[in-house]
Order: sequence, then C-alpha cells, then structure tokens
Amino acid sequence: MLGSGAWAQAAPVDAPKVLRYAFEAAESGFDPAQITDLYSSTVVAHIFDGLYDYDYLARPFKIQPNVAEALPDIADNFKTWTVRIKPGIYFAEDPAFKGTRRELVAQDFVYSFKRYADPAVKSPSYSSIKELGVIGLDELRTDALSQRRPFDYDRVIPGLRAVDRYTLQFKLNAPRPRFLYSLVGGDGLGAMAREVVEFYGDKISEHPVGTGPFKLAAWRRSSLIRLERNPTFRETVYRAEPNADDLAGQALVQRFAGRRLPMVDVVEVNIVTESQPRWLAFLGGQFDLMSKVPLEFAPVAAPQGVLAPNLAKRGIQMQRILNPDRTYQYFNMEDPVVGGYTPDKVALRRAVGLATDVATEIATVRRGQAIAAQSAVSPGSWGYDPNLKTEMSEFSLPRAKALLDLYGYADRDGDGWREQPNGQPLVLEVASQPDPLSRAFDESWKKSMDALGLKLRIKVGQWPEQLKAAHAGQLMIWSVGSSDSSPDPHGTLVMMYGPAAGTENLARFQYAPFDRIVQRMQDLPDGPERLALLREAQQIAIAYMPYKVRVHRIVTDLNHPWLVGFRRPIFSRQFWQYVDIEPQSTR
Repeated sequence: MLGSGAWAQAAPVDAPKVLRYAFEAAESGFDPAQITDLYSSTVVAHIFDGLYDYDYLARPFKIQPNVAEALPDIADNFKTWTVRIKPGIYFAEDPAFKGTRRELVAQDFVYSFKRYADPAVKSPSYSSIKELGVIGLDELRTDALSQRRPFDYDRVIPGLRAVDRYTLQFKLNAPRPRFLYSLVGGDGLGAMAREVVEFYGDKISEHPVGTGPFKLAAWRRSSLIRLERNPTFRETVYRAEPNADDLAGQALVQRFAGRRLPMVDVVEVNIVTESQPRWLAFLGGQFDLMSKVPLEFAPVAAPQGVLAPNLAKRGIQMQRILNPDRTYQYFNMEDPVVGGYTPDKVALRRAVGLATDVATEIATVRRGQAIAAQSAVSPGSWGYDPNLKTEMSEFSLPRAKALLDLYGYADRDGDGWREQPNGQPLVLEVASQPDPLSRAFDESWKKSMDALGLKLRIKVGQWPEQLKAAHAGQLMIWSVGSSDSSPDPHGTLVMMYGPAAGTENLARFQYAPFDRIVQRMQDLPDGPERLALLREAQQIAIAYMPYKVRVHRIVTDLNHPWLVGFRRPIFSRQFWQYVDIEPQSTR
C-alpha cells in the first residue's frame, strides 16, 4: 500500500501542495559523507546546501552561486580558492540548537569537509576527496589512524580554513582547474552543523539538518520518505537561464519569475521496487511524476519514442534524454576466480565481456531504451565521443570461446561446463536483487554465459545489503548503474583508481599506470593533452576489463498536467523546489 493514499482526486485549493512520486530502490541514509547511492543523494541534495549549484534549466550545464556570494576567487595557478558565503542563512530548527537560531558560517563547511577524512565516519567518498589535494587533510586523517585517537576537528590545517566568519579558503597541493565541480550541490559538500552531528552521534544519518529548502519530516526505512518545506529557508526566488532556443524553458522562466521557492509544501517519496505497481500508481494519479518509466512499459508509454495517444489525451507530458550514466557489471579483482592480473584471469573477464550480448539486452529487456556503451565515460561528460567504437560493446561468442580455450578453461569432465585451468570448478557467483526486472536481466545474461559454457549462481539480496557487501569486497560479480554528478569524467575514472579500492572502486582494480593517468589528468586543463590521457585510460580499462560496461540509458519521464515545471536535472539531484502543483481550480 502506498504511503500517502490515493491522489486520483484533486486536493482542495487550501490544502498543502504535495509532490508525490516513487524511488525504484531503497535509500541508505541521509548523511552526505556516508552515501553513494542516487536515491539517498537526491534527498540529501534538497536538505543540505552546497556553495554552488547548477542552473536548473541551462544545458548542458551552468554553475551558479548558491549560498556563496559569487564564484570563487582563484589564485596560484588553480591552487588557492576563496569563497565568500552570504550572511543571514540559517539552519532548520532542531533540538540540537537548544532553541537558538543557528546561522550558517564558513566554519560549517570546514567541518563538513573534514568529516570525509574522519576514519570514524568511514566515508566511501574519501578517496575522491583525498585526490583534491587539500593541504594537511590527509595528514590529519593519518595522525588519527596512527595514534589511534579521535579525529582532531579543531586542528587548523593550511588547506582548509575559515578566514573569517563568512570566508572559506582552500589551498591545494597541485593545480585543480575543475575544483569548482567539487563545491556544487548539497549531496556532496553540503554544510552540516557540528553540534547536530555530535547531538545525534551514530544516528546522524537519520537526522539530517541543513539550510536547504526542505527538512525531513518522516521516514519509514525502505518504504516512505516525507519532507516538508523548511520554514527557516531563506527568501529565494525562481531563477534560471535556459538556452536561447529552449522555448519551453523560456516559458517556465516567464511563468515562475519572482516566485518564492520552494513552490510545493511537501514531498512524499514512496519506495516501490517493482515496476508494475509503480506504473499503475502513476496511471491512477497516485503519483504526480513517473521518474524513469519502467522498461517493461516504455513501449506502451512511448511507442517509437512518441507519447502514446491515450496518455496525451489525459494531458500527460513526456521528456526523454540520453542520461549521463552507465550500467556495468564489476569483477572483484581480489576474488580468486575472476580477479587478478595474470593473462588467464584477464582472458576470463574479457571472454565474459565478449560473450555478453548487449544488443539483445537492449532490444529485449531494455525495450530499446539504451545505447551500447564503448567505455564508462558517459554522454554529456567532457571527452565523450559518440563515434567511438571499442571492444567494450563487441559481441563475439567465437572470440570469447577461443580466449577460454587458449588459456585452459575447458570442460574436462564432460558435464557441459568449463573448469578452471587448474581443474577446479568454475562458478560465477553473481549478486542480484529479488525484483522482476533484475530477474529478467539475470536470465538474459545467463543465456549468454550458458552459450559460453560458464556456470552462474545467482545470489539474491536487497539492494542496500548488496551495496554494503560490495564495499566490503564480499561479492564476486554485481551489476549496477551509476549517474554522473559532474560533467568531468574524473569521477568515472575513480571507479578504477587504486586508492579508491573498496569505496568508489567496487572492483578493487589496482594498476599503477592507470593511477598515474588519473593523477596527471587532475592537474591538466581540458584540452588535447588531457583528452589523450583519457583515451589511454579507456584502453587500459578495456584491456584488463575490471568492469564490463554495458549501456547508457535513455530515460523517459512522464508527469501529470497538474505538475508544472519539471525538467530532469542533468548533473544535479535537485528539482523539487522548482516545480509546482496546480490547485484544483486551475486544472
């Protein structure tokens, strides 16, 4: 049963405006330093404020000040970044503040940034933070680890300090021309108040308190997330700069110019993992938005990419984009069966990749709602080439069989399944989820592996539990997807960066030449030299195949006519404050 009841009848004019839709997978929590999943990040992005955000309508992207007064002052060849914060911004009321109004200050960002380095927080994002080269931050972490004492938040480090109450300064140990991307959005460097974190302790993930447009009002884990308008949210009006040829975007600016944000009072997100009830709830008016039409229903909603006439007659609106994402299966490089760097282990992974029929997956399970990926670099990211063709998308069962034959993966006992070169059984244990769509993908992939003579064993579990096991290195193979939160491909490369093993690097791939490429790319401005390094990194990823990247997804969104202003963000997670729900009298 859905958490908020039916929405088939319009709400009274004086009732709160409620945005209702669903996540297709469960959240993991609401502490910015501890989350990596899209669903938790979406909630967090609406509670916490980042220094900057992305213009809601500009495409492909435009960065604008949020709680910062202006874009950073940059000096010393992109190594010193100084940001001035707007005064008069306040956190949402909370018992941790003991009845006082708590203003946002520069020190809150210093504290929030340091939390990523605190070993006790166990942030899965620390490897990316470390690569930014904030002077003194890693030393602070190392001291806490080596001396086995609590992380010293009060120790001032040269690379991260509050110059005064409203001025924040970063000093980096190397040029970082794209450091600004790290300061965008509340789901990354979102400002937290130290007293709130200390007040709630280990329960901080259940008690997010920020300065953003919404606050968490209720949470039934893996079931319902309810947020309400933050009554202390600063006066902020609708502003956006759509492209000159974006007529729909221009119309939204005209319609909402000067409107105070957020325009809705409540956001209710149900967790509905199965596609059919999620789809039927939207058709029945229980959800205002169908974010990502389920693959099974994409041909029904948009045959040949055109909105179905029966939906158009109801005033339902459609948007479709090629999403900046990728789906992939990773191989645990520390696993004794599929991991390792010797030629036989590389051959096994590449054979699996070559035997994976991505074209059939797109045509059948995905109903045409994707394109084959040539690498992990996603559409819309810097360096993405739509004309690139690589082995990553190649399907060749004969080549796959020849590789396994060459390296001794043979069926020695005549049971139809190949054994390892040493004669030991060869079973690929694949993590999955219990929903029907995951089962469809499993069945499709099993057919490919059956044809190759490789036995699969499916290990089913709930998504949050599988994610924990993945971070702990307990899964052999798992198929997941990820979306970019930045136009820079650096975050994608961190998927294979050695120091990120066990966090962003689920495959635990460690290869020094690849790591050096990632480090060098951080220092360089965008240009031919950096692009050449990106291509080299892509070739290494294909050669060693720690990830079989499958597709970039085409996302179809539908909304009922009473939901006005929705535009799927590209790199941002924010849209709730920019949409409106029309009252009954105007429908």
